[in-house]
Amino acid sequence: MVRFIEENTKPEKIETGDKSKTDATLTVKTKVLQDLIINNGGGLINSWVDSMRACSPTHLKSSMKQSSWLTEHPSALDMFDEILNVSEGKKIVMFLDYDGTLSPIVDDPDRAFMSKEMRRTVRKLAKCFPTAIVSGRCREKVYNFVKLTELYYAGSHGMDIKGPEQGSKYKDDKSLLCQPATEFLPMIDEVYQKLVDKTNFTPGANIENNKFCVSVHFRRVDEKNWSDLANQVRSVMKDYPELRLTQGRKVLEIRPIIKWDKGKALEFLLESLGYANCTDVFPLYIGDDRTDEDAFKILRERRQGIGILVSKIPKETNALYSLQEPDEVMNFLQRLVEWKQLRSGA
Repeated sequence: MVRFIEENTKPEKIETGDKSKTDATLTVKTKVLQDLIINNGGGLINSWVDSMRACSPTHLKSSMKQSSWLTEHPSALDMFDEILNVSEGKKIVMFLDYDGTLSPIVDDPDRAFMSKEMRRTVRKLAKCFPTAIVSGRCREKVYNFVKLTELYYAGSHGMDIKGPEQGSKYKDDKSLLCQPATEFLPMIDEVYQKLVDKTNFTPGANIENNKFCVSVHFRRVDEKNWSDLANQVRSVMKDYPELRLTQGRKVLEIRPIIKWDKGKALEFLLESLGYANCTDVFPLYIGDDRTDEDAFKILRERRQGIGILVSKIPKETNALYSLQEPDEVMNFLQRLVEWKQLRSGA
């Protein structure tokens, strides 16, 4: 029996009234990008390109000092014992982004392979804790990268969720499926094809159909062509007010305007696991992208669990702790597995 959740998929306004400075900053940036899409001014396109440049790893120059930022968001490896103390007596549930978290960021998104050692680590992790991968990628693509049947997979920024196929002791008797934006599928396919045609002569542009969203990768696009790419995307997006545009690491994400994101996916999975109103659950979310902030924010609001940002440079974030790269993520996960195995053995 398939479990299916319907969400309100009518276009809604993007809210900008977040309480914290960090939330407000992130939300305003998202709204600015949306405004740039529906306006035709050249000045706005220039501002959009400035935003693309500012959010690109090669251009990031934070005003925050590394030392002070690490004081506020210390290494999860350095604070490992403290994290265990806070989680004492609680059920740990793991949430992991994919690109930049389990695999390194690469120029070709189709070659974002995780290492064999990382795969072994994640498999062991799933034997110790309920484990989900939450990604902007199409769910099927993420599964093909990971190829572990015992995990929960949430693709398209959480708009396509499926439970473990086999091998998980945390799997419910019912098959799990959540796709709150199915009515947008024809529109997404249409936008994808139009963007492929529009960007066909822009060297390096890569348009990826992630089923419930479209990703415009500009990592391999020469910076002098970013304005052209921006105009190409805008010329398509202006005819689709039901879609919104957000930004990640050298990628533009086009997705439905519905109240659903990685934070909502986290809440849905906790509910599906029977932890909706539990005080003894400890969600632990690790991610590197701006879209992961939705999940970090949920954890802060719930005052339950922790978020860990994967970044080598200071960033505004709702995460409590940090790790610098996928190798550190693997180290952290391995320590979690070893700790759990020792406790189980005892």
